[in-house]
Amino acid sequence: MFEMDLRNWTVIAARGAIAILFGLIAVIWPALALETLIVLFGLFALIYGIVTLIVALRPGRSGSRGLLLLEAATGVVIGLLAIFWTGLTAYALVVLIATWMIITGVVELFGSVRLRRQIPGEFFLAVTGAISILFGLSLLIWPNAGAVVVVTLVGVYAILFGLFTLALAFRVRKEIRAHQYG
Repeated sequence: MFEMDLRNWTVIAARGAIAILFGLIAVIWPALALETLIVLFGLFALIYGIVTLIVALRPGRSGSRGLLLLEAATGVVIGLLAIFWTGLTAYALVVLIATWMIITGVVELFGSVRLRRQIPGEFFLAVTGAISILFGLSLLIWPNAGAVVVVTLVGVYAILFGLFTLALAFRVRKEIRAHQYG
């Protein structure tokens, strides 16, 4: 992801925008029916997974694809499960969301180490990874917090995740421009 994203910062920005949009919907309408939340989360995870898969499989990409493929597969599988298995209980939904957050966070923490080699001092990806892991663990620790609390927590997570992802995208864009015109 990181070598390809450095050439195409718009992919990072799209991931951030998708996360913010989902987060705003979840925070503004936390009382949505659980089935609607499941489908919204499923669409978010599916789209995020597909974008990540496209990045991982792009021709000319250098570096290891393994972690990206794991993140993409997790997003796609969990997204499809949430969309087509709408009879999920609230607990199962919380576990699905938490699992996705933790796996995504771990992948981003590993990726941040590689990204720091290309952009010294870069920390936005590490922050998104830490946010993902912390929110995922909090959902696993308090899975029965109530549907509205869980929806709001997931929404806040998605907004924070999206904001830091957008910040990363603009930092990458700045680096690209500095190397093109420097």
